[in-house]
Amino acid sequence: MSLEEIRTQIDLIDHDLLNLLSRRADLVHEVGVIKKRDGLQIYAPEREQALLDRLVSINQGRLPEKSIRAIYREIMSAALALEEDLKIAYLGPEGTWTHQAAIKKFGHSVAYSPQPNFSDVFDQVARRQADYGVVPIENSTEGAVSHTLDLFVESPLHICSQILLRIENCLMAAIPREQIKTLYSHPQVFGQCRSWILKNFPEADLVEVSSTTKAAQLAKEKSHEGAAALGGALAAEIHDLILLETSIQDRATNTTRFLVIGEKTCPPTGNDRTSILFAINDRPGSLVNALQAFDHLQINLSKIESRPSKRKDWEYIFHVDLSGHHENQNISAALKDLEKHCSLVKILGSYPDTTE
Repeated sequence: MSLEEIRTQIDLIDHDLLNLLSRRADLVHEVGVIKKRDGLQIYAPEREQALLDRLVSINQGRLPEKSIRAIYREIMSAALALEEDLKIAYLGPEGTWTHQAAIKKFGHSVAYSPQPNFSDVFDQVARRQADYGVVPIENSTEGAVSHTLDLFVESPLHICSQILLRIENCLMAAIPREQIKTLYSHPQVFGQCRSWILKNFPEADLVEVSSTTKAAQLAKEKSHEGAAALGGALAAEIHDLILLETSIQDRATNTTRFLVIGEKTCPPTGNDRTSILFAINDRPGSLVNALQAFDHLQINLSKIESRPSKRKDWEYIFHVDLSGHHENQNISAALKDLEKHCSLVKILGSYPDTTE
């Protein structure tokens, strides 16, 4: 075929695709009407994950898995925006890694509400001024995000989904590299790039700020003072900075896990993770006995973190992730056994144990 003939074929396919997408949108709207009538959540992470997995499994064309997921993420985002003015609160400002994680999960068609701190993200969702919130929970290099863990103790909200985002930090500035005297960034980013900084800028002053976007803003405003920033490429784009070096994190596989928080958790999917927290009774052997509740039923614990409870001196809250859904028979039995040894047991949520 000639170039013009190929382009004509593409135009015809685009016409058919648009018609099919419109028909799909009509059906999605009918689903939304039923959900609203029955008081169900508009966003269903379990259905979303099943759909993406099914599409990847039946794909026999040239499109790679990553592209299929990206295309359908935006199709589903447009569908969510049709059903309701869905609003997502996230740790802002615009351009942060949390913002990028939120877009990865919800696409570009929904409304986003940047918040100045973790507490405000939780508060916006709890007050129903936002439908869902996105917060970081742990980084593969720097570990748990303690502020997020602490907020779950008193919050009525649940975890309904997780997002894994590969973090690639960059050096950005409005000045040449040799003029840099001060580096601005978020404390987690400094931790993720510690070896690179020691090797490349051992004499530079490190100034911690609230976000990588704020760091980029300061790098622009204070460029005459020798300022530069470490953060994501989107922050550089927003503030018109030059990327002097990319992928500067010490570990190539540096990944942050984010949580989607909302009023309800998810039904079982067959591949789930459950997050809980508990406080043990203050007597010898309580922690061992508590953990044996899971060991006896061969339940895998994928993470355990401890934090001061802030209710009583030297009392600790344990945050645990385990494999499976809290409605599963074994896990339900283990949680009942756990309660015998604890002053507090709280299920934070069960959600699809996605790897993307």
